Amino acid sequence: MSVLLETSAGDIVIDLLVDYAPKMCENFLKLCKVKYYNFSPIHSIQKSFSFQTGDPLGPMSAESDGGTSIWGLLSGSANEKTFPAFFHPKLKHLERGTVSMATAPHPSDPETRLAGSQFIVTLGDNTDYLDGRAAIFGKVVEGFDVLEKINDAIVDERGHPLVDIRIKHTVVLDDPYPDPIGFREPSASPPPTKAQLATVRIAEGEELNGDSDDEEAAQAAEKRRREREAAAQALTLEMMGDLPFAEVKPPENVLFVCKLNPVTTDEDLELIFSRFGKILSCEVIRDRKTGDSLQYAFIEFDNKESCEAAYTKMDGVLIDDRRIHVDFSQSVSRLSDIWRTETNQKRKGAAGGRRGGWGGVNELEKWRKYRNEGDEPEDKDGYQMVHDADELRGRHEREKDTGREEAEAEVTNVAADGRPIEGAAEAEARDETDTKILAVMSGGAMGAETWIEEIGMIGPGIETGIDIVMGIQRDEEIQQYLVSSKTS
Repeated sequence: MSVLLETSAGDIVIDLLVDYAPKMCENFLKLCKVKYYNFSPIHSIQKSFSFQTGDPLGPMSAESDGGTSIWGLLSGSANEKTFPAFFHPKLKHLERGTVSMATAPHPSDPETRLAGSQFIVTLGDNTDYLDGRAAIFGKVVEGFDVLEKINDAIVDERGHPLVDIRIKHTVVLDDPYPDPIGFREPSASPPPTKAQLATVRIAEGEELNGDSDDEEAAQAAEKRRREREAAAQALTLEMMGDLPFAEVKPPENVLFVCKLNPVTTDEDLELIFSRFGKILSCEVIRDRKTGDSLQYAFIEFDNKESCEAAYTKMDGVLIDDRRIHVDFSQSVSRLSDIWRTETNQKRKGAAGGRRGGWGGVNELEKWRKYRNEGDEPEDKDGYQMVHDADELRGRHEREKDTGREEAEAEVTNVAADGRPIEGAAEAEARDETDTKILAVMSGGAMGAETWIEEIGMIGPGIETGIDIVMGIQRDEEIQQYLVSSKTS
């Protein structure tokens, strides 16, 4: 779960540790959701250590009550203004950007510490002094440059910055907690109250103007403000997956044309705008189901100069009894599609075409911990270093196939030696004779049929089987007996 804090110094993204501090994360999320932190000043800045915020009025206001929890805010009860903080034993202030709730000891029980709305963000590593005093519930994952700006801010003896640094807006990207009774999310960010405006020392941008009413400096300050807002919105879209990256910019050679007549086609627009230069693409956006025109289009020129000339000449022109509006395109959907396509192609290439496909997704691969299951071993019948269930399951079938192939090869060799190939009846009689010999030689230790099954050979290969199992050489008597059996 993440929360985006838009401050006057820049944007900070905080990841919440909901598994370790669920109640404190719920309190923080709900306060951000009702815009409780808007215009809250950042104060108590201690260089390379920490800063504190979360009180809408701040410590410099006489009207400040120090902040309240979401439950105290909804009920208005002083008893629910704070709640017991939870200190997880595994969470320590070891790195910069650790976010924790500021706490105070309970009046009647010093061992219990209470939290409200104020929180602390560390500006350095190994700030273990805060362990047991501030309850950790999150960490900064983006905006460390903003932490550097806050760390370098000019402050007074109490750690208050001379130029105000405030939380301007909060964005909750995902809220897993149900809303408490009486909770109501505002439709828009509320403006700062008179009490909050009274705490301003030097507002943001005033250091540019000083005591003069320099109009250019005011415009520069306004431009900076707009750029920060645009950067914050782009960062939000990147986190939500709508943009490939926050710094993406729309192409400068694409025009956006709107207020079109529904009968205007792609060919009409391309013919009209082609006098300004070569057009790479011209598309009237249509409804996917009905195919009806949505009355706006995108025109991509070959270069930026042609696009600017068309923008200057064609805005407000009458086309098909409709006065169109032309502007530079702010859409990055095509760039986003290209980026996603290239990324997916890289994933497919990394997955390997013949190995892809796992869990219904072609780009995923099954985890191969020991060896590549898609690779065929050089020796199918040899032992491998690792055997899995699939390999053992087919082992007996492979051995039977091997025995059958060897038997067929033996018959072929016999034919090649010039000996006549036996008929079915002759072969059966010879096999029966061989079986009797085998039973005699085995001394009754096992049946003939069992022995034949063990060595996996029948018929022409029986002589070789005798050599292997009994481990003896053929004597002349057995050899003569076999020859007479085959000729009879």
